[in-house]
Amino acid sequence: MSSFNILSIAGTDPSGGAGIQADLKAFSALGGYGMSVVTALVAQTTTGVTEVLDVPPEFVTSQLDTLLGDVRVDAVKIGMLSTTGVIEAVAGAIDRHGLTRIVLDPVMVAKSGDRLLAADAIEAVRSELLPRADLITPNLPEAADLLGEPEAVDLDGMRAQAERLVKLGARRVLLKGGHLDGENSTDLLVGPEGEAETFTAARVATDNTHGTGCTLSSAIAALRPQRATWSQAVGDAKRYLTEALRRADELEVGHGKGPVHHFHAWW
Repeated sequence: MSSFNILSIAGTDPSGGAGIQADLKAFSALGGYGMSVVTALVAQTTTGVTEVLDVPPEFVTSQLDTLLGDVRVDAVKIGMLSTTGVIEAVAGAIDRHGLTRIVLDPVMVAKSGDRLLAADAIEAVRSELLPRADLITPNLPEAADLLGEPEAVDLDGMRAQAERLVKLGARRVLLKGGHLDGENSTDLLVGPEGEAETFTAARVATDNTHGTGCTLSSAIAALRPQRATWSQAVGDAKRYLTEALRRADELEVGHGKGPVHHFHAWW
């Protein structure tokens, strides 16, 4: 296959650093043909979120069924799904259309601290999406929310929580350790049999971290059809994100936490 079609199911970011806009940039930078289904219209910038307009579940279903009736999808990245109805609509489409290579980034809180997932929708993420995703990519606060536990504070705690997420229904978990202190940022990939692998990169000194989670998960989705294993896709995606962070200060976008540089290899 000479080209790969990658679908983002997520909310918007008018500033272009996160959400669907970031996903499409990462897909394109990594050789995927990007497509999108909008689940929420988000008024946000690098400084925060001011308003969220949820797309009705019926229209999310219409977008998905219309697209999937025409276009082959080689991988899917799922981002912000803010209501139970939208979560159920996406889960139904996954089943109807037999979608595979699904990367779920359980977006719950924006980098600014604004909550993006209704509290009553967390159970729907657990029951409807975790079992349907091939890989979930929570950060430490999101993993704690999904498990109803305090955040992990070290690598041993991360492994224990990742294993519990697998038992909860996730097939694979990439638990991101960026919230921990230290010179390095270590992520932990735990597979369906409990096998674990770490991915470590030097921590980049920049305030421009808007959209890092969106970018990593979409990079994994773009690369998975092009790589033999999930491990290879995760490793290459982390290297891409690390360089995007290292080059982020070349951009001048907004007055808050600016975006990473998705097209660092091209500009």
